[in-house]
Amino acid sequence: MRELLTLPLVKAHAYGNDFLLVPAHLVTEVEDLPALARRACDRHRGVGGDGLMVFEETTTGARTRLFNADGSQAEVSGNGVRCAAAWLARTRRLARGSTLVIETMAGPKRLVLLESAGARFMFRAEMGPPTDLREVSLDVGGEAVTVVVLRVGNPQCVVLGPVTEERLHRLGAGLTNHVFFPEGTNVDLASVEAPDRVRILIWERGVGPTESSGTGTCAAAVAAAAYGGANRSVEVIAPGGTQHVEWTSNEILLTGWAENVASIEWWADA
Repeated sequence: MRELLTLPLVKAHAYGNDFLLVPAHLVTEVEDLPALARRACDRHRGVGGDGLMVFEETTTGARTRLFNADGSQAEVSGNGVRCAAAWLARTRRLARGSTLVIETMAGPKRLVLLESAGARFMFRAEMGPPTDLREVSLDVGGEAVTVVVLRVGNPQCVVLGPVTEERLHRLGAGLTNHVFFPEGTNVDLASVEAPDRVRILIWERGVGPTESSGTGTCAAAVAAAAYGGANRSVEVIAPGGTQHVEWTSNEILLTGWAENVASIEWWADA
């Protein structure tokens, strides 16, 4: 008989960017977490998600490790930390104004609970300052493309200009594993529609096109302010919805919601 591994998972999403959360102590004997992530995130043969987050609760929040749908490890996800925070806010019955600290491979992220309604929780997250911000020209399939590169805890590549699905698939696929990015990169197309409004499409490293990305939203806002004429306080519109970004003198503040979807048991081959 095939031995089954029964894992309790929490499914949560932020603007359609969905994650599976599993307690760390339940996977201590799993030798291949990347393989587990690939199986769990498979939308046809698993539970389905953009990533698997292994979390360990702390007194102030949680320590996390994040694996993309393809099994690669990610430093941080802006939407993912909110998903973890939403689950903690629900289980701990936190009141408005409560704070949580979600520890990631890119450092701790402090979140303030602004409001809640049912399974949905709105947070303002302190994402830290952008680093390594600059413009470069890269060859993508024989085309010279000017991009804005930076880090918001993870590598980001923002292409300012038209935001179309055709352009996303052409440039996103070409840039995410470009030789310029040895770790790979998230790719964001960004169009400045007004000084306080930016529209984006996202190609997420290790996933592909996604409805939303918290760090991609932050990166697009910073790139649009630095090189596209946008304000430093903007609404960023992705297919999954709109988040608010404020780029202060010290850091990036990201405001948006996350929603608990289900608590399930996943039966996987051991």
